[in-house]
Amino acid sequence: MQIAICDDEVSMVQILEEKIKKLLPDAVIDKYLSGDELIASGSKPDILFLDIQMPGMDGMETAKMLRQDNENMILIFVTAAEEYVFQAFDVGAFHYLVKPFSDEKLKEVVTKAVHNIKRSSRLEKDEKYIMVQTAGSHIKIFLRDIVYAEVYNRKVIIHTRSTDIEYYGKLQELSDMAGADFFRTHRAYLVHFKYVEKYDATCVTMKNGTALIAKKNYPEFVRRYLKYNQRKGNEVR
Repeated sequence: MQIAICDDEVSMVQILEEKIKKLLPDAVIDKYLSGDELIASGSKPDILFLDIQMPGMDGMETAKMLRQDNENMILIFVTAAEEYVFQAFDVGAFHYLVKPFSDEKLKEVVTKAVHNIKRSSRLEKDEKYIMVQTAGSHIKIFLRDIVYAEVYNRKVIIHTRSTDIEYYGKLQELSDMAGADFFRTHRAYLVHFKYVEKYDATCVTMKNGTALIAKKNYPEFVRRYLKYNQRKGNEVR
């Protein structure tokens, strides 16, 4: 996760950095002492902690410029001035922290921001789709609906929750697009972890069919499937 802190007070930047590192130890934190410096950097953070009253370009103007290229950025104003709270809505601020604030309040805001990012990421993934041509028609298939796919007679057969769709194509192209929620168990099979019901060293039983698993792929399949379950478990919490 990419985080930026922009404040003309060096001490405030250092304090925020230390507190955020404790909350998000894996985050990459970039620091800026002015809006001009932040804009010049070309940075597109996931979360921005931004002061309002700064020499040169103030926080509101900085936020307006950043919003032009980063609509999804979580913007958190950190300021001693309460009077700008209504203007903050105009630039899509996520929260307005008034200095001084408690560690508990910062933790609450950061936790909500991270949850918001994860939720948006899940929704984006759920909307990914492919367009395939079959029998003269173009069909949209959402990745979330694919149970598994296989290759047979030079055709890719996609098994969804409700139907089977055949088209001429390459399974590798579908695999590249599908991402971490899918796994190539065999040169002829691609499975969606979401719909795995049971497995052993030879095959994977899916919600509506069975996929072969190559012996050499089995250890990696197990590792990836466990990692998938851990990831989804974390999302639920």
